[in-house]
Amino acid sequence: MDQILEVQNLKKYFPTPKGTLHAVDDVSFSLKKGTTLGVVGESGCGKSTLGRTILHLLDSTGGKIMFEGEDVTSVNKQKLRQLREKMQIIFQDPFSSLNPRMSVSEIIQEPLVLRGGMSNEEMEKETLNLMETVGLAERLATSYPHELDGGRRQRIGIARALALNPSFIVCDEPVSALDVSIQAQILNLMLDLQEQRGLTYIFITHDLSVVKYISNEIAVMYLGQMVEKTTSDELFEYTLHPYTKALLSAIPIPDIHVKKNRILLKGEITSPINPKPGCRFAARCPYVEEKCHLPQELKEIMPGHFVSCCKVEEINHL
Repeated sequence: MDQILEVQNLKKYFPTPKGTLHAVDDVSFSLKKGTTLGVVGESGCGKSTLGRTILHLLDSTGGKIMFEGEDVTSVNKQKLRQLREKMQIIFQDPFSSLNPRMSVSEIIQEPLVLRGGMSNEEMEKETLNLMETVGLAERLATSYPHELDGGRRQRIGIARALALNPSFIVCDEPVSALDVSIQAQILNLMLDLQEQRGLTYIFITHDLSVVKYISNEIAVMYLGQMVEKTTSDELFEYTLHPYTKALLSAIPIPDIHVKKNRILLKGEITSPINPKPGCRFAARCPYVEEKCHLPQELKEIMPGHFVSCCKVEEINHL
C-alpha cells in the first residue's frame, strides 16, 4: 500500500460561550509512505490541532482518518493502543513535554515499560541504542531535563518517539524553540532517521525556510481550512493562492540591496467561531468578489497542485 495516511473531510470543533470554534474544518489529503508533508500557516490556523486529531489525541468532530487501511476514528481502545505504537508525536516545547522528575533513560524507556514484553536488561540496552541513534552521550543517561540544553532535550523527545519503532510521526514545530544552529542539527537528524527507518512525517511549522528544506509536499492552512497543497518546489515557484503569496512575501532576504515586494494584508481576520460559508480569507483578499462568499473547495488546478480559490485562474492567468 503506497498511501500510509488518508484524511477525508476531517473536522474538529470546540464549543465556546460565543458559539462553535471551527479549529479544523473539512480537511482532506493523503500521504505516501516515507515522505514528509509540511503544514504551514499563521499561529491559530489549526496546524497543531490537525496533527493531534490525526493521532486521536483529540477526538474528531467529523470525517475519517485512515491509517494503514484502519479507520482511526472508529477503532476500539485495544486496537487504538496497537495503532499508537506506529503513530507518534514530537512536541514543540522540548522542556514542558518531558517529565522533570524522570532521568533521560527513564523518559526514553517509559514507552517500552508501558508496552511490556521486555526484560530490564533488554530495555536498558534498547535505551542506550536509542540515545546513540539520536546523538545523546551515554553519560547523560542519569541526567535530568533541567540539566540539559534545548537541543539535547529535543533529542530526548525524538528518542522517546522512536522507542516503539513507529512508521509515522507528527512533528509539532519541533525546532521552533531552538537556536538556529541547533535547528539545523535536529533537522538533519530527522532526515537521516527518515532515510534509515523509512519514516513518514507530518511536519508542522510556521517557518517557511524550514518547511522547504525538509518537506516533499507543503499544505498551507488558513483558519482551519487547507487553501493550497502541492510539492515543495512548486509551491515556491508557482504560488497560486493570494494568502500563500502574502505568506511567502514575508520571508526575509539576507541582502540589504534587494528590495522585497512585501504583500501587506489589510482588513479584519474572519472569526473562526460559527464562520459563514465562503472563503475565510475574503475579508483580507485584494481580489475579493461576490462569488468569493460562496462555499469554496480544494480543486486540482494544475497536476498535483490543489488550490481553494474561485478566482485563482483569473489572478494567475492560467
